[in-house]
Amino acid sequence: MKSYHVLKPYFAERKTVIFAGLFSLLAVDILQLLIPLIIKRVIDDLTIGAVTGRGLFRYALYILCAALFIGLFRFVWRRCLIGHSRRVEEGLRNRLFSHVQTLSSAYFDRTRTGELMAVATNDVQHVRMAVGMGMVALTDGIVLGLSAMGFMLYIDVGLTLLVLIPMPAIVLFARVLSRRLHRRYREVQASFGQMTEAVRESFAGIRVVKAYNGEVAAQKRVAGISKDYLRKNLGLVRGAGMISPGMMLFSNISMVILLYAGGRRVIDLTITPGDFVAFISYLGLLAWPMMAMGWVVNLLQRGAASLDRINGVLETRPGIVSPKTPCPRTNFAGDIRFDNVSFRYRGDGPYALSRISFSVVSGQTLGVVGYTGSGKTTLCHLIPRLMDPAEGIVSIDGVDMRRIPVQTLRSHIVVVPQEPFLFSGSIRKNLCLGREHATREEITRAVRAADLYETIMEFPDQFDTVLGEKGITLSGGQRQRLALARAFLMSASVMILDDPLNQVDTDTAASILDAIRTIARRRTTIMVAHRISHVRHADLIIVLKDGRIVERGAHEELMKAPGFYSSMYQRQQIE
Repeated sequence: MKSYHVLKPYFAERKTVIFAGLFSLLAVDILQLLIPLIIKRVIDDLTIGAVTGRGLFRYALYILCAALFIGLFRFVWRRCLIGHSRRVEEGLRNRLFSHVQTLSSAYFDRTRTGELMAVATNDVQHVRMAVGMGMVALTDGIVLGLSAMGFMLYIDVGLTLLVLIPMPAIVLFARVLSRRLHRRYREVQASFGQMTEAVRESFAGIRVVKAYNGEVAAQKRVAGISKDYLRKNLGLVRGAGMISPGMMLFSNISMVILLYAGGRRVIDLTITPGDFVAFISYLGLLAWPMMAMGWVVNLLQRGAASLDRINGVLETRPGIVSPKTPCPRTNFAGDIRFDNVSFRYRGDGPYALSRISFSVVSGQTLGVVGYTGSGKTTLCHLIPRLMDPAEGIVSIDGVDMRRIPVQTLRSHIVVVPQEPFLFSGSIRKNLCLGREHATREEITRAVRAADLYETIMEFPDQFDTVLGEKGITLSGGQRQRLALARAFLMSASVMILDDPLNQVDTDTAASILDAIRTIARRRTTIMVAHRISHVRHADLIIVLKDGRIVERGAHEELMKAPGFYSSMYQRQQIE
């Protein structure tokens, strides 16, 4: 039950509603316990002939009133307690999503998206069931079970003790089975996450799958994971399926004891026929808690296993956090400086960047070139603190970026990644991702700078055109230009362009480069490129190789020295 500590705030927040629900649940249990007493009186009066038709009508009216109040209070507890479980589901899912948003990019590199989806959907749903019907069945089972035993003791202590002989076996059975179920539930949930990830990945890459005739291979892969999920579920069913039959077995053993021992007491006139019938009714009421406890074990173990997985995510601490004593400044011109910066993705792995030092001031452009895997994108990720350096300092306006609140820092930086990501909403919503209230004039100016205005005007709905998943209705070059327009719309002091024109034709790229140079006069611009011509006008160009700066200078200086830059430029000019 220690897994459930994460739910305490939700119970404290709605304690009045929970109290009303539990009160109504207890009222239903009490009324159910009174009905056998009324039946006992009826049978005893009928046995001795001490009841009239009017008396029978009165007893029937009592039972009818009890049934009406049971229906009323049952509606109230379902509205309160089941409604509360839905509130817990909403709060837990929102908390989980909000927490995941704070985690660093390194967490998503090692965690599969399908597993997170399974936690946010399937696991949260199991917690809802445990909090809702699990809590109801647990409370109902304990109160109804203890009360029924109390009335049975009132009728005949000896007979009650005989009937309760199977109870210790029930407790032992539930305890052993619950441990086994908890382990199997965790295995099933983990397998469900793997299956979700496999299906998501196959659908996301469906065009690649079709292009390489990989439908059969993809189907076999999902079928294999699905078979493993089925196998683990069947193992769980075998364990969970023992609960109700086991409880029913022990319940029927109690009934056998009652029929024999209780019947002899009626013959011996130790108890009345009414007592015997009431005893059977209370044993019937006791059978529900016995079965309910088995169901509760099922729900709580499933919920606990899901909460373990949810807690595993919630207890993951963000790798990038704001400082406890932040720098009081909120405005930055955008002067970027790297001082002996080194970075590696694993603590014992090779350095992706090693002793990088350079500086670029506001209004200047830094060009970054190098072979694939030389560390260009890693350098770009260090500036908005998507990652922190292992050694050295990255500063803005002379302030270590680790002293600036993350949100404040990122509000001054805009990034166009190498692979632009577009959401499935409209073009306007994708453009205004960082500026929701941008005017039509500002949007138009941004898309014109990205040489995309005429393309958008050709769509029937223009800026309100809805894009498909990941902007699939646009070509690669159009997606890249839309991402550039989104960056142009932001008034950030630092603009990072990670090879933003690699899918754009030469003429269009030249037009966009002119716009970038105009915008760059008001910002600090970091531009990564494979085409040397894209960075030739930069104030400073650095050449990376194996994570180190091997050349630096302006275009004219680098062209005079034999090296990677000049040879690559000449080769690209020939091409």
